[in-house]
Amino acid sequence: MARLPASANFLAPLIAETLLDRLAMVTREFPRTLLIGAHDAALADHLSATGTDLTIAEAGPRLAARAGAVAVEADAIDLPFASFDLILWPGGLDSINDVPGALVRLRALLAPDGLLLGAFVGDGSLPRMRRAVMADGVRSIARLHPQIDLAAMGNLLQRVGFTLPVVDVDALTVRYGDWFALVRDIRAAGLSSRLAPAPPSLTREEAARIAAAFAAQADPDGRIGETFRLIHFSGWAPHPDQPQPARRGSGTASLAEALKPKT
Repeated sequence: MARLPASANFLAPLIAETLLDRLAMVTREFPRTLLIGAHDAALADHLSATGTDLTIAEAGPRLAARAGAVAVEADAIDLPFASFDLILWPGGLDSINDVPGALVRLRALLAPDGLLLGAFVGDGSLPRMRRAVMADGVRSIARLHPQIDLAAMGNLLQRVGFTLPVVDVDALTVRYGDWFALVRDIRAAGLSSRLAPAPPSLTREEAARIAAAFAAQADPDGRIGETFRLIHFSGWAPHPDQPQPARRGSGTASLAEALKPKT
């Protein structure tokens, strides 16, 4: 298991490190970069050190002012089209209202042969938490925002015009002593419900029932392992020099022949 940072929002530095590793495998320069969300200062510092012209975008004027960023609506970024060669989004795409619309806008912001690279907490995350909140005596109310699965993200990237899309998942297990510690981490990472209007608060009795249902799923040592599925995605703005898929039906090798046992 990976060594986790001491801060409650351990996901931000883990995502930032993975994005930088993947970016290092791309053998080209990106003169103009848009970073959506300054959740991890190391990511912004690294990008600045590369000499790229870095623009940081944050939701809301107050948060943007603290981060020295441009204030934007994440699903309607109002910046000039084709003005970036690289867009990094280290978490948050899954929590906006119009995911397809946001991807369309990002596609428009990229110059030809520009790269979109990002990650978010995806479908299948927090399974024990989700079972616990359905305990008897707890009101059936959405308390975590909906999550995007692997296949849906790949389809969305293709539908909005990205080329060479890649989507994969990295599962991370974190072990907790109780439900309340998990809740602190979820809130720190911005994974609690952002539905409007906000759901009614839990009563003390409901919170106790959820905590007990969560504890009932403990491993033999008394700790409860919870899963975070980090979905990583990338896609390129089209360019004539990019590799092109072969025309359908143009293959010359026979699958049947390839599968025949060798004699």
